[in-house]
Amino acid sequence: MTTKTDTIETKNPALYSKVQELVDEVLSDIGNDIRMGLPIGVGKPTILANEIYKRAKENPKIKLKIFSGLSLCVPQGKSDLEKRFLGPLVARLFPDYPDPEFTKDSFKGKLPDNVEISDFYITPGAYVGNRFVQQGYISSNYSHVTRDVIDAGVNVAASMVCRKHIDGQEMYSLSSNADAPLDTVWKLQEMRRTVGKKVAIIGQVNQNLPFMYGTAASTPDNFDYILDNNDYYHQLFGTPREAINTTDYMIGINASTLIKDGGSIQIGIGSLGDAITIGLVMRQKENAQYREFIDKAGISERFGASIDKIGGLGTFEKGLYGITELMVDGFIQLIRNDIIKRKVYDNSYLQKLVAQDRITDKVTPRTLELLMEEGAICPQLHEEDVVFLKDFGILRPDVRLENGQLLNGDGSGVRADLSDGAAMDAISAKFLGDRLQKGILVHASFFVGPPTFYQALRDMSEEERWRIQMREISFCNTLRGDEQLKLAQRLDARFVNVALMQTLLGNTVSDGLENGQVISGVGGQFDFVSMAHGLPGGRSIILLRSTKQQKDSLTSNIRWNYGHCTVPRHMRDFVVTEYGVADLRGMPDRKVIANLINIADSRFQNELLAKAKENQKIPDNYKIPQVYRQNYPERLEKELKPFREKGLFKPFPFGSQFTDDEIIIGKALQSLKSTMETKKFKMPPMGQIKSIMTPPREAMRLLERLDLDKPKNGKEKITQKLVLYALAQTGAI
Repeated sequence: MTTKTDTIETKNPALYSKVQELVDEVLSDIGNDIRMGLPIGVGKPTILANEIYKRAKENPKIKLKIFSGLSLCVPQGKSDLEKRFLGPLVARLFPDYPDPEFTKDSFKGKLPDNVEISDFYITPGAYVGNRFVQQGYISSNYSHVTRDVIDAGVNVAASMVCRKHIDGQEMYSLSSNADAPLDTVWKLQEMRRTVGKKVAIIGQVNQNLPFMYGTAASTPDNFDYILDNNDYYHQLFGTPREAINTTDYMIGINASTLIKDGGSIQIGIGSLGDAITIGLVMRQKENAQYREFIDKAGISERFGASIDKIGGLGTFEKGLYGITELMVDGFIQLIRNDIIKRKVYDNSYLQKLVAQDRITDKVTPRTLELLMEEGAICPQLHEEDVVFLKDFGILRPDVRLENGQLLNGDGSGVRADLSDGAAMDAISAKFLGDRLQKGILVHASFFVGPPTFYQALRDMSEEERWRIQMREISFCNTLRGDEQLKLAQRLDARFVNVALMQTLLGNTVSDGLENGQVISGVGGQFDFVSMAHGLPGGRSIILLRSTKQQKDSLTSNIRWNYGHCTVPRHMRDFVVTEYGVADLRGMPDRKVIANLINIADSRFQNELLAKAKENQKIPDNYKIPQVYRQNYPERLEKELKPFREKGLFKPFPFGSQFTDDEIIIGKALQSLKSTMETKKFKMPPMGQIKSIMTPPREAMRLLERLDLDKPKNGKEKITQKLVLYALAQTGAI
């Protein structure tokens, strides 16, 4: 975390080992009006935040306002069956994770009057109907969060950090959260210097965090207080991987065809993020089978024009560069599978030459000549030129400049004058490095993932981890600042995001409902869609499941209209469902409507077309082409089946935190939940009825896992029969 200005007074932070003493000092310094900014997700300093919240609960004179997002809590379950399933799982996966107490109280409706929570992003779907969260929610692009919290008077900025000694100096890393906290800290430091604003910048050490580089890495003087106690080193919140079903796999495969070799990529979290990752890995490692599937599924036939226009089916020879707000486990998989391998450099001159293929990472005399032509270095090398050239490996690390001469480790010297032919020859012969250094594979702002993801980051060598640079949100989410560098790095960018619904005219609905209830948040989606429109060769790709089961009815997620919008129609681009891809950018409305109907579920196509005709947005004589009229789930299952028999398209291709029995039980409980909501109970065959009435031997271990092997009362007996019914319906018994 580099300081934005050199004029800020440097000092060492006050170190505390007890959170109570640190909070005493903060309250003494700041007063009873605490406006605390906390990072999103994993890096929330929960030990510290819980203590400040506790003080506010005990003392109504303290006015506490918390600005945050994605406050992750251990799952509890609502129904009796959910609690039976989650209890042992939570005990195993979250043995010491401390929930944010203010989030728990908010969820219970017990937030005290002197405490207010303003979230910018919430756990998807978890807070519908929660008045505290719904009323306190602030709708804002994530790149604007720093501006909004500063305007709201934030005076305490706190984050979880880790520490490391580097070259004899103690350093701290914001690790998982360089995003908004970094921009906020810089702004608070500036305000303290210019207007004397009282602020507290706090780091809570947790050595379970991987030490990440980029602007996330900081000297101690950026903090006012550091809380460091081994007892506070709790585990990181690990999100269990979701199973990837047929719908998700088809969306991922379709989207994978739109990614261009030599380009840039952003993907998201969850099963859809994993599905596109698998699609890209299959394209790279099993290209023959990938092409076979694309052909047999008719994807090339229906959408070949779009694939040829912006994507491809070949392997990744040049590779991709990752530019993302949220880094997920998929990025590690893409690095491991030699897909994310296109390096970028944080120097606009160097990056421009690399992007234009005028130089490669192999250092040659031509490298020096082109840098000189671009004005990156002077012909008569100055000290700053030599530092730059050594920093990026163009000159050997033992080279130094003295009295107008370059000297190397063996004492050989030559005039530091690139315009002198003899000197240039000597420099080329003895002073050049072999390869460009400091190539970056991923720029990201924060990360969330399963425990194996965090372990993979911790297990990386320092060099490998350095190639994943954690940067402030203003860097990753926008083109503002260093625009020429970003343009040269973000070639053929594909920003992949997920939506809840899409209207036929191109509005994207991702964060809320038309009744005003917030589902999640805008986050960085609008930022990245906007950036896709601003980048030459950039494209936005919205992933959308075509339908949703709502209690007793199936609805289309492609609507004629909807009373809420996250990304407006004038920024429409690609939309991908399990049935294909729709290119909407620059298209007239009639074409937008036709392309979206082509990838809608066929059970809703006639209704959608009729609505468009009714409103005179498509010709009255328009008919949906027959090739798009077979958009049914059964077709997709049929297309995947032979490839599943070959071992492809597994539910958990990257492994799972669930045991085999928990996967079986989870599938059964999902089926039971759907059955209960739709009220569509099917009479099982006679053989299954017997298994339901008298549990077979193979069911006993599954029932034991739910503590239902020996029902204690009538209610448990009924619950046991429901579970056995679900196990029978899913083929487990």
